[in-house]
Amino acid sequence: MEKPRQNWAGLANISFGFFGIQIGFALQNANMSRVFQSLGASLDDLPALWVAAPLTGLLVQPVIGYMSDRTWLGRFGRRRPYFLAGALLAALSLLLMPLSGVLLASAVLLWLLDASLNVSMEPFRAFVGDMLRKDQHTAGYAVQTAFIGAGAVLGSLFPYLLDHLGVANEAPGGGIPDTVRYSFWAGGLALFASVLWTVFNTREYSPEEQAAFGESAEAHADTSAALGARGSGPSFWWIAAGALLAVITEQFRLEKEVYLLAGLLAGYGLLSYVAIRLARAGRSQGMLTSVVGDFSGMPPIMKRLALVQFFSWSALFIMWINTTPVVARNFFGAADPESAAYQEAGNWVGVLFSVYNGVAALAALLLLPLLSRRIGKARTHMACLLAGAAGYASFFVIKDPSVLIVSEIGVGIAWASILAMPYAILASSLPQAKLGIYMGLFNVFVVVPQLLVATVMGSIMKAFFPDQPIWTMAFAAGTLVLAALAMTRVQLPGEA
Repeated sequence: MEKPRQNWAGLANISFGFFGIQIGFALQNANMSRVFQSLGASLDDLPALWVAAPLTGLLVQPVIGYMSDRTWLGRFGRRRPYFLAGALLAALSLLLMPLSGVLLASAVLLWLLDASLNVSMEPFRAFVGDMLRKDQHTAGYAVQTAFIGAGAVLGSLFPYLLDHLGVANEAPGGGIPDTVRYSFWAGGLALFASVLWTVFNTREYSPEEQAAFGESAEAHADTSAALGARGSGPSFWWIAAGALLAVITEQFRLEKEVYLLAGLLAGYGLLSYVAIRLARAGRSQGMLTSVVGDFSGMPPIMKRLALVQFFSWSALFIMWINTTPVVARNFFGAADPESAAYQEAGNWVGVLFSVYNGVAALAALLLLPLLSRRIGKARTHMACLLAGAAGYASFFVIKDPSVLIVSEIGVGIAWASILAMPYAILASSLPQAKLGIYMGLFNVFVVVPQLLVATVMGSIMKAFFPDQPIWTMAFAAGTLVLAALAMTRVQLPGEA
């Protein structure tokens, strides 16, 4: 028995909630550096303040993936309860963010916002695989990417449009301007409404129906049980690596955020050791042993794509943190966050972000299907990553800020592919009954590079390029080239 084929309306209903989720992410990505600096943060403080976002993703996504695989609440379904809970908390965070006049409060709300967005987002990735047959996976993730792009365009443009409607773009005496304040409130309403649309206009397949499709959980090996046969040596190596990094950070006086990375390495080693001991004791069905077991037992294609994701998302996070200060300093001549020129640069960054997201929406529907049919999914992703690298590199040759729109076209093509192609490849290659946990674990390789950038990039820039944030774009271009090279190791059936 096979799943029924979805028409375009069905594909749209499945992913429409992502439209609102991405409005939230776009508001966060385009405005949080501006919010932090408007509340008194220095350029050197930004990586530490941003570290909350990837850290919450690292902790939340595997847990939500594990839980949603095992959830069934009758007519409320499997993934939809998580969509709704996350959207409610994210909308509340967007409502409160502009009311926080203190830097610490904004940082805490960023943590809550990102955690809530991840609670909604992670099951949406698995939801496409749940609802669609394999021959529609590429179309399903392309439609999802189109909604992501459209939502990001709207979220990125909010402050710019409000400014042109006469809303104040500067706050007297400093603080968060009204353009940003009203944008966050409108974004919260749009986020919640779009997720409600998907919740009320889709019906998930029951466990009995999934079993009839040949997707029952019992059909797949329990990777957590294999933990008991593993030695504990690798766990201690992880702990030692964390301790060594902490010592290096202390000796060479690296940025304090590197201690967080050291703690995560040691923490994973400790958790894996505990999981191995539990598995040996016959307690292999708990969350910890399942998550660690599935992480250590990832299918080979997932491991290869993980390296591609690592480099791809390193570049993206570099862009999100640094584009506002880069554009302000190098194209508007503004280093003071309280100046009118800096706020104008912040609005222009919103426009640039809307351009790359708009390009991504069009590329997902028009370019990616065409290229993948002609040269295959792997080569398509490789070509798109190189287009993004060219976009970042062009920041060094462009002098007019309006011409940066050309740069964003390359970035948008890469963004479309990053959001669609790896997930389309994985959804057709992974066991459907474990799609939630595997998608959550795959997103670890979205989050870890963000943590690495947030903790290490500050030390690199301070040591070699102080007060020259434009060099972060060189790092972004280089890491996308590395992602494209890593993609050469991903071999798909039927693609030479």
